[in-house]
Amino acid sequence: MTPGTVTGKDDAWWRSAVVYQIYPRSFADSDGDGIGDLDGITGRLDHLAELGADVLWLSPVYPSPQDDNGYDISDYQDVDPVFGDLAAFDRLLAAVHGRGMKLIMDLVVNHTSDEHPWFRESRDPGSPKRDWYWWRPPRDGREPNNWGSFFSGPAWTRDPASDAYYLHLFSPKQPDLNWENPEVREAVYAMMRWWLERGVDGFRMDVVNLVSKDPALPDGEPRGDGPYGDGSPSFVCGPRIHEYLREMHREVMARYPGRLLTVGEMPGVTVEQARLFTDPDRAELDMVFQFEHVGLDHGAHKFDPRPLRLTDLKASLGRWQTGLADVGWNSLYWNNHDQPRVVSRFGDDGPRHRTRSATMLATVLHLHRGTPYVYQGEELGMANAPLRTIEDFRDIESLNHYAQALRAGAAPEDVLPGLRAMGRDNARTPMQWDGSPQAGFTTGTPWLPVNPDHTEVNAAAAYADPDSVYHHYRRLIALRHSEPAVVHGDFTMLLPDDERVYAFTRHHGGTTLLVVGNFTGDTVSVDLPGGWEDAELVLGNGPSVPAEDGRAVLAPWEARVHRRVG
Repeated sequence: MTPGTVTGKDDAWWRSAVVYQIYPRSFADSDGDGIGDLDGITGRLDHLAELGADVLWLSPVYPSPQDDNGYDISDYQDVDPVFGDLAAFDRLLAAVHGRGMKLIMDLVVNHTSDEHPWFRESRDPGSPKRDWYWWRPPRDGREPNNWGSFFSGPAWTRDPASDAYYLHLFSPKQPDLNWENPEVREAVYAMMRWWLERGVDGFRMDVVNLVSKDPALPDGEPRGDGPYGDGSPSFVCGPRIHEYLREMHREVMARYPGRLLTVGEMPGVTVEQARLFTDPDRAELDMVFQFEHVGLDHGAHKFDPRPLRLTDLKASLGRWQTGLADVGWNSLYWNNHDQPRVVSRFGDDGPRHRTRSATMLATVLHLHRGTPYVYQGEELGMANAPLRTIEDFRDIESLNHYAQALRAGAAPEDVLPGLRAMGRDNARTPMQWDGSPQAGFTTGTPWLPVNPDHTEVNAAAAYADPDSVYHHYRRLIALRHSEPAVVHGDFTMLLPDDERVYAFTRHHGGTTLLVVGNFTGDTVSVDLPGGWEDAELVLGNGPSVPAEDGRAVLAPWEARVHRRVG
């Protein structure tokens, strides 16, 4: 690709957009029941508008038994009473559009709740909906294959009424839909069209690359000494996934040209596969969420954390930048509802360095090529929660892992550190609006305790401090909206072997941006390309240290963006 050029949907509105994810249970509670709701979100939209966000991504608000906090859906075309009703949704949507923003919904169609009418009907072997899910007879009195669930335990649950098993890659209360059945796909597409006609602007598609399974459902290769096999070759980017996504685009998205944003969450996706999914000529998706960079600090499994090596992060993100340079598009994120807080994970959440490390991480991420996603509270520097005992945890993934580890003989004190570092509850503590007893989130008792640090780290304090994390995010987003090189520039990694400093350039037309970030709490000096000594500093996160002997010197957790024209 010629430097500075862009192929594909160069003028697509979502290239220059910033998406803000809201986890409704934890954002803002309008009625004092301790659970966030739609009217609470509507009342806080000015926070997003002032930040500069272009898109609100709404995690599930559909009716749900809440086994997996709303990702187990029992009705796709309504709102759970805990969040409000369709009238409240319409008020929110109108208020979002009234501020010039867009709203995308979470689309969860790999599985439903086991309380969805479709699944209830399918329990009858004679029902026309039996084939809407993956029902199989026992094999030698046991599960039909050796697959394990992402949430621990087997991926199959026996239904005593018919002596058959149903497949669930996640919780037993999340049975997998059988996309081999065209009636299932048409029901999903009809539901999507219903929301789009209501005014929704697109979808974030939950684990969408798992919807195609090898119909043979073969055993997976054994995982070490454990009881389960690795079934992923049969369901990660399965045999008909591209066919299904092209069909979805044709039947749904193509009816709204130029209006929508579609992003597919895709665990296990490779760069090569992502090029196909996001190639505009193939008409599948606009971008994907990949997980490679948020697995770099995992050991044997997610709850076995290890220190991040910066060279690994550069190699990973650099490979995705290069791989999608001429075809496709990247999504950029540190945080979401499934990830621990990045300032605790890759930065320093102590009082001395929290602001600077949070703003450094934001600067490095947002200046990559792609669409940035901000998770609620990230723009405040919210940190991991002080989860001391297992009773402090609420999330099914953490609780199931803890129980399984103890059954295998592990001691609680050996399991809890991994849960504290990587558990999803870290992302789900209530939004910290102010320093009042419940952080301004609710007048009642919150469903998950607020982080005690909210007395210092909160939106009200951030608004008043021009050097806060919040105002740095505002400046980052404003730079994306005003400088074409941020959106359209090519990407060149610098210092790939340096374990302290992340540096790269973006070039578009006659403009080049140099981005540097110190990933340590030490002052470091580094050799940068010549000619940058007097370049314009367009964004920084605090006082800089003068150069020494021609070498750039970076203060602890410092970030800089320089611009050179011509």
